[in-house]
Amino acid sequence: MTQLARMEDTTKQSALYLSVELSSSQWKLTFGDGERVRERNVDTGNLDALSREIEQAKWKLELPADCPIHSCYEAGRDGFWLHRELLKRGIGNLVVDPSAIEMSRRMRQLKTDRVDGRKLLAQLVRYLRGERGALRVVRVPSAEAEDARRPERERKRLQGERTGHRNRIGALLILHGVRFALNLNVGVEQFKTALEKRPTPTGELLPTALRAEVVREYERLLAVQKQLREVEAEIAAWRKAKKHPWAKKMDQLCQLCGVGEKSSDLLVREFFGWRVFANRRQLASAAGLTPTPFASGTVDREQGISKAGNARVRALLVEMAWLWLRRQPHSQLADWFHERFGKSGKRSRRVGIVALARKLLIALWRFLEQGVIPEGALLKA
Repeated sequence: MTQLARMEDTTKQSALYLSVELSSSQWKLTFGDGERVRERNVDTGNLDALSREIEQAKWKLELPADCPIHSCYEAGRDGFWLHRELLKRGIGNLVVDPSAIEMSRRMRQLKTDRVDGRKLLAQLVRYLRGERGALRVVRVPSAEAEDARRPERERKRLQGERTGHRNRIGALLILHGVRFALNLNVGVEQFKTALEKRPTPTGELLPTALRAEVVREYERLLAVQKQLREVEAEIAAWRKAKKHPWAKKMDQLCQLCGVGEKSSDLLVREFFGWRVFANRRQLASAAGLTPTPFASGTVDREQGISKAGNARVRALLVEMAWLWLRRQPHSQLADWFHERFGKSGKRSRRVGIVALARKLLIALWRFLEQGVIPEGALLKA
């Protein structure tokens, strides 16, 4: 890699390199030309100031006014809007995986925005000069693909909030020994009246402050339930229209027994709708289902899966793998699991189901892209 970088240097192509450390108050800009470094700060979101600093850096580093500009920043809370804006301004930008920044192995590490900016800049230069392992570049979705992921993510978040409110109401009532079956079709006033008449096991009524807290929690539960119905209706209407090419992929996945509408929605919106995979290794890596061996000297052990990909897809695939064993008991994947892990203990089966999830993901990908039905799998009537 050093030899490759030296060969690139002999071309003497002038370019401005930029790494951006994003924060809530200021952006840390680190400029470089491959040798010298210049650091500046601008207010968050001030694109005009960013443009001025880029022009100033060209002058300070004695670069041509029309030299190419290469930038990068870490994927995080700010999303991809800055990436799209930089591309519009003719700046080649990369969004990198935060875990790609090289760290020291010392017990006490030096970490500041200045240190991170310089490290990221150095790795960007190495990456652009041919050392592809210097950075992990994130594949950026289009604005339409990113927006299409929102309904499914909102549904999962609302489902979690609904469960939280239910559990909170049950926990408050059990403090006094009361077990109350919730009926979300009942209004707030009816719920309040029923709660006032509900005695504790000792024959006493619930305390006033506790009843008021439970009623307010129930109001929040009803609000979440209403929003959840609205989101699900929006998803159902979008899919029923079948105007988007993604809807065809969702319907194709649903042809397999063991794959439902919600599962196909999440898989297509997060993975198969806009991502392009060259091979099965890229596919498994994007889901965080690749193995991570630790082999050094006489030590050789497996650390489990990487968990570096899409956590939503990974969790769904594990659930789908268990369901696949029930709905597709005579498929080749189910036979492989039973032969390999069927006679083992519970822990071994839990490990095996993750391996099955990886194989199932690859099989679903081939089914969508090539039309290859998983061996022995049943299709719905």
